[in-house]
Amino acid sequence: QVHLVESGGGSVQAGGSLILSCIASGIFDSGYCMAWFRQAPGKEREGVATIDSDGVANYSESLKGRVTISLDNAKKTLSLQMISLNTEDTGEYFCAARRTYCHGDWGDYEMYYWGKGTLVTVSS
Repeated sequence: QVHLVESGGGSVQAGGSLILSCIASGIFDSGYCMAWFRQAPGKEREGVATIDSDGVANYSESLKGRVTISLDNAKKTLSLQMISLNTEDTGEYFCAARRTYCHGDWGDYEMYYWGKGTLVTVSS
């Protein structure tokens, strides 16, 4: 049973930074992908970044340069470093995992296991 728990969300001023973490249990040994998605109020869920268990990462074009995804395979911990935050980054951030490599393809949401999310609020 895959279980994902996010942490690190909170309130931050515009221009600030945050690091989100996700601890995974019951995760696969290899050949998997983990990802961060987010959902702003009143908007659809969107992909932020993916990272395959071999370390290859891909980013949303709109966020590239402001976010960094990393995966500690040994600790089964996924992180997302975010800098230069703005009010449009406000939303619920979700950790997700799937049994196959992403290779930069978000795929269908049904392919993923999901955490419950952590809220990020950026104020001006």
